[in-house]
Amino acid sequence: MNLYPVRAIYMAEMARTRRTLLQSVVSPVISTSLYFVVFGAAIGSRITEIGGVSYGAFIVPGLIMLMLLTQSVSNASFGIFFPKFSGSIYEILSAPISYLEIVVGYVGAAASKSILLGLIILGTSSFFVPLQIAHPFWMLTFLVLTAVTFSLLGFIIGIWADGFDKLQLVPLLVITPLTFLGGSFYSIDMLPPFWQSVTLANPVVYLVSGFRWSFYGISDVSLGASVAMILLFLAASLATIAWIFRTGYRLKP
Repeated sequence: MNLYPVRAIYMAEMARTRRTLLQSVVSPVISTSLYFVVFGAAIGSRITEIGGVSYGAFIVPGLIMLMLLTQSVSNASFGIFFPKFSGSIYEILSAPISYLEIVVGYVGAAASKSILLGLIILGTSSFFVPLQIAHPFWMLTFLVLTAVTFSLLGFIIGIWADGFDKLQLVPLLVITPLTFLGGSFYSIDMLPPFWQSVTLANPVVYLVSGFRWSFYGISDVSLGASVAMILLFLAASLATIAWIFRTGYRLKP
């Protein structure tokens, strides 16, 4: 793999982030902080602890995961869609760059931005509630794997979309509702048995639960199930991207 084109794409995407710092970094941090303040103050006064963890601290992993999923998809989808929209995708496709290098450049940049945001929000949360990370290795593993996997999903959405409206279709109508219903702000053990079974069909539950386990050692599902789900997401995304480049599906505007 030639690292020069990868670096060129990566640096171009990171430069775009620096030019739109308010939108790319500050806005998601403020939005997530507002979630934390509102949910922590409104619900935290009624629910003091969940699993021996204060409610304010309990929702921190869910908030980070909410931001991580939505920002990974949004960053990667816009990153590949804009060259299609502007027509500069022809320069990339005609250059001596392999498909793997294109994916690594765009997905690597999107994942880097999401991981950076996640760490910033983690640091911001420490000003509101006392945090502990029981398993730092697993925390970073879930953070990186989730960012990479959903950046790959965003890359797929950016290729599939034929307009700006479709870029936000999946994040707003699919990912955000699944995250809210995936135990970000509550434990699924608090639900009636029927709805617990229904919730387990939500794949985001496994991501949020595994990430929360890395902080406090408590989870709604087993660590093995969480790891298996994120690896399944990763494998499915890689297989889809391989099919897109093999068939040339919507690569050109």
